[in-house]
Amino acid sequence: MKVTKAVIPAAGIGSRFLPWTKALPKEMLPIVDKPVIQYVVEECVASGIKDIIIVTSYHKRAIEDYFDYLPELEWRLEKQGKTERLKKIRQVAEMANFIFVRQKGPYGNATPVLSARRAVGDEPFAVLWGDQFIMATPPRLSQCLCVFEQYNSPVIAGLKVSREEMSNRGMCAIKPFKDSIYKLEKIIEKPGAEKSPSDIAAYGTYVLTPDIFPILEDLSQGKDGELWLVDGINKLVKKREVLVAQLQNAKLYDAGNKLNYHKTVIDFMLNDEEIGEEIKKILKQKLA
Repeated sequence: MKVTKAVIPAAGIGSRFLPWTKALPKEMLPIVDKPVIQYVVEECVASGIKDIIIVTSYHKRAIEDYFDYLPELEWRLEKQGKTERLKKIRQVAEMANFIFVRQKGPYGNATPVLSARRAVGDEPFAVLWGDQFIMATPPRLSQCLCVFEQYNSPVIAGLKVSREEMSNRGMCAIKPFKDSIYKLEKIIEKPGAEKSPSDIAAYGTYVLTPDIFPILEDLSQGKDGELWLVDGINKLVKKREVLVAQLQNAKLYDAGNKLNYHKTVIDFMLNDEEIGEEIKKILKQKLA
């Protein structure tokens, strides 16, 4: 069955970026001239998905406004003859069919997925986090969708990580399946290098089937009193085959904390056609 919908959870409070995130969603943090969440949406669209379900909360109206038309702004740009800027902002609203859902229920990253249930319906769907993205060729979601369409099993994106990263990521216990595809046995949260079952981490992209929803509904609150998607996936593994697609030609960009966010910004500034060369000169002067 073809996957046509993607869920992007974007309801978290973003406490690592306070006081910025007191008024502005962390998903709207700019990477040069686009917010983080736009890169995630663009990845979905590049992978053939046009129905984007963004799960928000009361303080995330900026996300809804960003992906909407702004008639007054468009009128002013048209009147001033700024056609290229007008084209860019219209493209943002037109790139996908956006559906916005308010998160309801306990805190945790399983809750927004469950909140999107009615919008998803009885069909497979993708899940991507709104504050991280991966640049890959082909796109990471596209790689996962190819595996799903071939085997009709839920798929999780996997990325090989260093020993240091094993203390910060959900690590996959896996069995070989075919080429760079593995059968998932369990995801273990932040086990550290000594206890990690493999060097493949679960990395922010899931293609799930609707049978995950009853599992999420019955989940007990886990660590810190939250509902965790990983707990639901570990229960799903006991009922059906779940695959891990090791991503190829992939680089992670994580805006979930200050250091990784600024590393991402620097990387994109250096590679920007308009400002890249000037940024290189500035950095050389600062570091001299």
